[in-house]
Amino acid sequence: MRSNQLLKNVSGLVTGLVLALSANAADLTGAGATFPYPIYSKWAEAYKAATGIGLNYQSIGSGGGIRQIKAKTVDFGASDMPLKQDELEKEGLTQFPAIIGGVVPVFNLEGIAAGQLRLTADVVAAIYLGKITKWNAPEIAALNKGVKLPDLEITVVHRADGSGTTFLWTDFLSKTNAEFKTTVGSGTAVKWPVGVGGKGNEGVAANVQRVKGSFGYVEYAFAKKNKITHAALKNRDGEFVQPDDDTFKAAASHGDWAGAPGMELVLTNQVGKDSWPATGASFIIMHKTQADGATGQAVLKFFDWAFKNGASMATDLDYVPLPAATVKLVQESWKTKIKDANGKAVW
Repeated sequence: MRSNQLLKNVSGLVTGLVLALSANAADLTGAGATFPYPIYSKWAEAYKAATGIGLNYQSIGSGGGIRQIKAKTVDFGASDMPLKQDELEKEGLTQFPAIIGGVVPVFNLEGIAAGQLRLTADVVAAIYLGKITKWNAPEIAALNKGVKLPDLEITVVHRADGSGTTFLWTDFLSKTNAEFKTTVGSGTAVKWPVGVGGKGNEGVAANVQRVKGSFGYVEYAFAKKNKITHAALKNRDGEFVQPDDDTFKAAASHGDWAGAPGMELVLTNQVGKDSWPATGASFIIMHKTQADGATGQAVLKFFDWAFKNGASMATDLDYVPLPAATVKLVQESWKTKIKDANGKAVW
């Protein structure tokens, strides 16, 4: 009798352990860009409530996400810098866009409201090159007649980690300012001539909030959430525009996803009088051959659900959901590019 009870207890313990392991196995893992972290967190919360499946997403920067997916330590990586076609092929990877947003210049000056300060790419580049060092510099004053600019040193803030936000910001500046392109260039990590670094959008936002006279760049959702003052930017058509989902959408409308090999499309400096010049997509990176087909399928189910159910959440956070035609292209790519170890499509 006592032996039977012992066996029942052991059986119950083993069953409980198996169930616990199964529950943990159902949770998805991803890592990378801080740019989309607010919306991925929101989607993950809603998806778990709807399906019971959780998502553990590490907001460690695009560079970290690329490293982790290459090392196969996560189910997917995330980057705001799309990988080149040759790198995708070499590493056996594929990528697709998941969300669109914008990078914005932010600053800490008393008495100047959000969107009141006007800046051009040339002025921003000169600040990051260390050529404009004071807020009342003639180049800034000429763009902001009637705005009381202080005689205050500019404390330049940039990212300290490998970052897709940095890629989008430096890509925009490299496309619009020749000196910035040759001196700094574009990339997830660059050698900044001046400034102090912050880790993640969170770190840059914290530095800008803390230091009077500071100037940096963050994803718009972080600026809005943390109530950090942003500037208007002059776009390719010569118009000063404010960052919001309408100007991000205007820039995205000029992107040709169908004509982009490997979906490698950068949306900075797009044409259009309403286009925000530092707009970008954030990409999901996965292995073409999934060691566990069920896990690969689970990742795609998450993003399929987000595309179908997460648009209003994205809009609430001032991101732009992918257009329906782009979602269709993405899902078509899943059918042909992501397979299990036996070569069978997981979608």
